[in-house]
Amino acid sequence: MKDIAQELRQLFSGKALDAIVPPLLFAIINSWLGLIPAIALSIALSIILGFIRILKKDAWSYAFFGFLGVGIASLFSFFSQNASGFYLPDIISNTAFLVVTILSLIVKKPLAAYASHLTRGWKLEWFWRDDVRPAYSEVTILLGLYFLVRSIVLITLFYSSETTTLALISTISGLPLLIVVLVVSYIYGIARLIRLKGPSVDEFLEGKQAPYLGQRKGF
Repeated sequence: MKDIAQELRQLFSGKALDAIVPPLLFAIINSWLGLIPAIALSIALSIILGFIRILKKDAWSYAFFGFLGVGIASLFSFFSQNASGFYLPDIISNTAFLVVTILSLIVKKPLAAYASHLTRGWKLEWFWRDDVRPAYSEVTILLGLYFLVRSIVLITLFYSSETTTLALISTISGLPLLIVVLVVSYIYGIARLIRLKGPSVDEFLEGKQAPYLGQRKGF
């Protein structure tokens, strides 16, 4: 629980909100003043948040990706002259993640393992062990279900032109819900690794033989 709390503190340090607030502002302003003011103010807010992070010498990656996302989404909505177009890039990227997730399971190289490898730097050979990989495959299935349900809901709302509802669901089911899914995945993944009785990353690197203590921290 301490590990989970530490990761949540990092996610909710305020920087993650830089990627959430501009799209939410777009939905509010669009319902009040219309498409063009919504585009202008959401882009302006993204730029302001970026400058604040730079001035405070904070990590500005969330603000940058928030600005990039808002900029691309604004182009979609402007050229389509439809506020729902603002959320089309989110729908496309979510569907792309779903496809990648399915493909990773088919080739038995689960997406969750690659994500952990990229964030933690652990050797890929450890993830592909028969007493380790199943945990990452099952967590990848959980992520796939998240992407599947989110894609279905967002596509349905997009074609129904329910812009306000689309904005609300897109925001809530984005980073906030993904954090919940990741926490559940972390808890399940650690428990599954223990049941698989495989080596921890350190035990694997040190060449230790069974019986293993197993991975008890970090997934």
